[in-house]
Amino acid sequence: MTANNSKKKKAKQNGLVIWLTGLPCAGKTTIGDKLFEVLKKKGFSVVRLDGDVIRKSVNENLGFSKKDRDRNLEIVSDLSKSLNDKGNIVIASFVSPYREQREKIKRKTGNFIEVFVNAPLEVCEKRDKKGLYKKARLGKIKNFTGISDPYENPVNPELELKTDKETVKESVNKVIKYLIKNGYIK
Repeated sequence: MTANNSKKKKAKQNGLVIWLTGLPCAGKTTIGDKLFEVLKKKGFSVVRLDGDVIRKSVNENLGFSKKDRDRNLEIVSDLSKSLNDKGNIVIASFVSPYREQREKIKRKTGNFIEVFVNAPLEVCEKRDKKGLYKKARLGKIKNFTGISDPYENPVNPELELKTDKETVKESVNKVIKYLIKNGYIK
């Protein structure tokens, strides 16, 4: 979790949750980190939540069964709501593979923007520096999203970023333009 604690004059904003969802290695963390950097430089109060970081610290005892994934996201959605209610922009990047999970988070947190970070499975596998897809295909990792566990694409996301066709900068700019157009930031 990273927060913007600068003493700069705060830019005008509303609290909201920007939820980046997609397959592992689709680009969620990269886009989330860059979006955080851009909004922070503009003077917004921004908090960054990332699935890998949360799992290594807060929820390290949880696995990847559906029950554990649901519990992980329940905790994260409570945290996101609390931060959102305090007027922060929360940038959350989590695989969050099930539509039902994302709908619950949306209902709980309020101002919620679902951003589908979309990259084809074969592109995600090529980007995988940790070799997780390969291990999953060999059966060494169970419940791996996209291989032995499903990923349910969003039906009507507010935004779709096609990271196999867009640069990180183009994707981040799409999010910023959406936030301005819809009155979340000025």
